[in-house]
Amino acid sequence: MSQKTARPPFKTLTDLMRYYTRDLTTGLGQRVHKLGIHPDAITALGLAVVAIAAYMIAQGYFWGGAIILLLGSPLDALDGAVARAMQRTGKFGAVFDSTLDRYADGFIFMGLAYYFSDWGNNTGVILSLLALLGSELVPYVRARAEGIGLDCKIGLLTRMERMGIILLMLLSGSERIIIIGLWILVIGTHFTTLQRIWYVYRTLKEKESQSYDSAS
Repeated sequence: MSQKTARPPFKTLTDLMRYYTRDLTTGLGQRVHKLGIHPDAITALGLAVVAIAAYMIAQGYFWGGAIILLLGSPLDALDGAVARAMQRTGKFGAVFDSTLDRYADGFIFMGLAYYFSDWGNNTGVILSLLALLGSELVPYVRARAEGIGLDCKIGLLTRMERMGIILLMLLSGSERIIIIGLWILVIGTHFTTLQRIWYVYRTLKEKESQSYDSAS
C-alpha cells in the first residue's frame, strides 16, 4: 500500500499557495519554456503590468487597477516555474525577481500617494508612504537574515497577505476602505518587521548559547 507524502510545514501563506498550485505552475512552466520564453522576460512583463495598474490607481481608477493586478498576478509564480523547467542553476534570477518585486511595491504605493496628494488628502499620502516603507523593510530584514545564514520567512504580513489586502481595498472602490486598508498595511508591515528582527535576535542568542555550552 502506497503511503501519502506528508505535507511539509509552512511558515507563510506564499509557501502554502505554492504547495497547492505546484502541479499547475509546473505544467505551465514547462509549456512556456518550450515556447522559448525566458523567465526574466516574464518577471519584467510582470513589473510592466504593475506599472500600468499603478497608473490607473493614480488616476483614481481603483477597480480597474485591481483587476489589472489580479490578471497579472500569475506571472509572479510563472517565472519561477519556467526557471525550474529550464533547470536554471544561476542565482541572478532570484535577485532580479526580488528587486523587481520592490519596484512593484513602490509603483503601487506611489500611485496611491499621487492620487491622495492630487486630492489634498494628506493622511492618505502619509499612510501610503508608511505602508511603502513597511513593505520594503519586511523583505529587507529577511534578506539580511539570509545573508548571515538564517531562514527568516516568519511574520504576520508576508507579500501574499499584503497583495491580498491591496486587492481587496482597491476592489472596494471606496476611499474610506482604502484608508482603512492602508492603516492595516502600515501596522501589519511594521509589526512584521519587528517580528523578524526579534526572531533574528532570539535565534542568534540561542546559537551563541549553544556554542558557549559546547565549548564549556
